[in-house]
Amino acid sequence: MKIREVRITPIAFPDPPLLNAAGVHQPWALRTIVEVDCGDGLVGLGETYGDAPHLKLMRAVAPHLAGHDVFATTKIQRAVQALVGEKDAPDLHGLTGRSSPEKTVSRVFSPIEVACLDLQGQATGRPVHDLLGGAVRDAVPFSAYLFYKYAAHPGQDEDPFGEALTPVQIVAQAGRMIQQYGFGSIKLKGGVFPPDEELAAVRALREAFPDHPLRIDPNAVWGVETSQRIAAEADGLLEYLEDPTPGRAGMAEVAKSASMPLATNMCVVAFDHLPEAIELGSVQVILSDHHYWGGLRQSARLAGICQTWGIGLSMHSNSHLGISLAAMTHLGAAVPELSYAADTHTPWQLGVDVVETPLRFVDGAVPVPTGPGLGVTLDRDALARMHEDYLRCGVTERDDTTYMRRTFDPEFRNTSPRW
Repeated sequence: MKIREVRITPIAFPDPPLLNAAGVHQPWALRTIVEVDCGDGLVGLGETYGDAPHLKLMRAVAPHLAGHDVFATTKIQRAVQALVGEKDAPDLHGLTGRSSPEKTVSRVFSPIEVACLDLQGQATGRPVHDLLGGAVRDAVPFSAYLFYKYAAHPGQDEDPFGEALTPVQIVAQAGRMIQQYGFGSIKLKGGVFPPDEELAAVRALREAFPDHPLRIDPNAVWGVETSQRIAAEADGLLEYLEDPTPGRAGMAEVAKSASMPLATNMCVVAFDHLPEAIELGSVQVILSDHHYWGGLRQSARLAGICQTWGIGLSMHSNSHLGISLAAMTHLGAAVPELSYAADTHTPWQLGVDVVETPLRFVDGAVPVPTGPGLGVTLDRDALARMHEDYLRCGVTERDDTTYMRRTFDPEFRNTSPRW
């Protein structure tokens, strides 16, 4: 099966004003839909970031992939590497670790690999998880992903979740998500308010949901001493503490005294980060993300390394749609080492998607698709609408910090550590 064409379509969809350490989400989230077409009626799907520098690289690479065999993904990866070279697509919101040429190659190749695996599955009549070694679970668990948030973007009506700036409002947000999706664990995106205020929200969640494992992620805006203090005060409250402080050395200092595991999707985001992190004892859980680890097979490779070194594994989430959720679900189904429920932004899409029949949540988990390929079909009408939204929305790069300063808080400073 030879690639005839790779189509790259940037899209935009509404995003609530979710707060984080870098600022606040803009009114539109950006994604890029990748279609790998073999000209025989089969089209493989991938989904990736929509920021302008990344989109430019995707568009530059796509025409050069024609003629490649969709089963020869190692050769395709090498072709992408040769085309991207030393280029570095920046990560403006800064919540997934440093950008680098190596990470850029992985980000460009990942959606192409996912689309090729989708094609391989369609051609052989097998689900993608079978191509990764076969499913070890029938459903992949996900966690309620809570955010501090404003009620609405300026000039817009309040979204269904409403404002969440206090512990009481955070508990209400959790209740709504758990009622709708059945999530069995809870994660709070922190780094927004002083650490003691966020710890109060965690305590309120523990009181309201005594049986739900809890996590908090301040995106490395706490100093080492603050992280050590909060970790001590959170003893018995947290399933894990994610990226409390910057860097592998700083994380190692906190890990020495913390009673709970430390997790990351910031200080270990590439394979060459692993030796130092393991030597220092920086992290006990890694949040994998196939979008920047280089695809599904490289993420499975990471899972094996984690197993070797006794490191727990979960999955990181950025604002995503149904193609990415399907890829995450197939990966989670095939990876025995998945030891924690994965993150997902799906509730924040508010029902918007680019696939005809989105995967559903049952008791907080997504049943693993059993049909050929990814098991999702592109909704071309939705794709066209979202592409029009992209063209007219005026957003070309995610920049939480600038939007925060321009719209909500002119004095906001994106510094780390902040407390």
